[in-house]
This record gives sequence, structure tokens and C-alpha cells, in this order.
Amino acid sequence: MAAMTSKRERFVQEYLVDGNAKQAAIRAGYSAKSAEVEGCRLLRDAKVAAAIAAGQAKAADQLSFTKAQVIEELRRIGFADIRKAVKWGPKQHLREMVDGTIVVSSGVTLIDSSEIDDATAAAISEISNTRDGVKIKLHDKKGCLLELKRMFDEAEGAPPSGAEIEPPAEAHSGSNVVHFSQALKRFESRD
Repeated sequence: MAAMTSKRERFVQEYLVDGNAKQAAIRAGYSAKSAEVEGCRLLRDAKVAAAIAAGQAKAADQLSFTKAQVIEELRRIGFADIRKAVKWGPKQHLREMVDGTIVVSSGVTLIDSSEIDDATAAAISEISNTRDGVKIKLHDKKGCLLELKRMFDEAEGAPPSGAEIEPPAEAHSGSNVVHFSQALKRFESRD
């Protein structure tokens, strides 16, 4: 089999950038007027198609995560329990900031990072000291649950609407942790 021309190799490289055959043809040096037709023709060429498939396979191999890992990370965030990261109560504490100012904490304190499990740590998006005390922010739980729902809906053999999906093993059994289907019903009823 003869090697591809440099122009076709460039088309393959450009196509791998965004999957747009017309734009890849233009960037590879084909005429803008005929780029759409040329791009479609190139995609049907066996050598070009094989090179694109090889490039896509290489890109997939370079990704350091799997779909299962993405789902697990979304589950960690979606089922996170803030009580695993902070304690609160009526007690107030005086705390000296780095700049020397004294801050009164309203009884909210962080749990030591050595005591936080991996799932809870993954759900935290921000921790900062402010003049008013410690600020902790979790990633968007609703967004993660909706993304999980979207992924399941798109997947072949997706669970039927309302199917039970168990929370991760490390999820707290407190009242704010519910099954996936119950959480979705609650969120969808808000819309």
C-alpha cells in the first residue's frame, strides 16, 4: 500500500483536532470552495479512514481515565455529605489569621484533612479562610446527578426511569443521602 500524501496526512491530523471534515480540509490546504465535498471524500478513503481510526485509538489510550472512573467521580460528588468535612454548632471560637487579625468563628470548623475520606475530599471544590471564618464549597451535586442521569439515558441498556442506583459504599447513611432515583425525582420536580 502506498503512503498517503503529506496533504492527506495533514487532513488526518486536522480532523483529529475537532472532527470537522470541512474545516480539516481547509486547514490542510484544500480549497475552501470544495472543502466540504473533499472532506467527505477523504473520510471515505480507506487509508485516511485507517489513519483517523489509529489516531483516535492513540488519543483514547492517552486518556488517563475510563468511563467507569468518570461515573465513580460523579457519584462521589453527587452523594457527598458535608458533615464529613465540617462540624458546626452554637460554640464560637477566636482564631488569629495570618495577617494578625482576630476572627470570630461561628462554630463552624473543618475536620482535619487526615480524617476526611477520599470521596469527601474529591467533592470539595474550595476551602479558604475569610474575614468571616472558614469557607468550604462542594462541587455541584445536582449537576453531577443530572450528568449521571444523562449518561445512563444515552448508554445502551440504560436503566429504566426510576431504577435504583446505590450510593457509593463510603456514603454516609444520614438523611441527606438518598438513592439516585429519589434525588432525581426531587430535582426534576423543581423544574
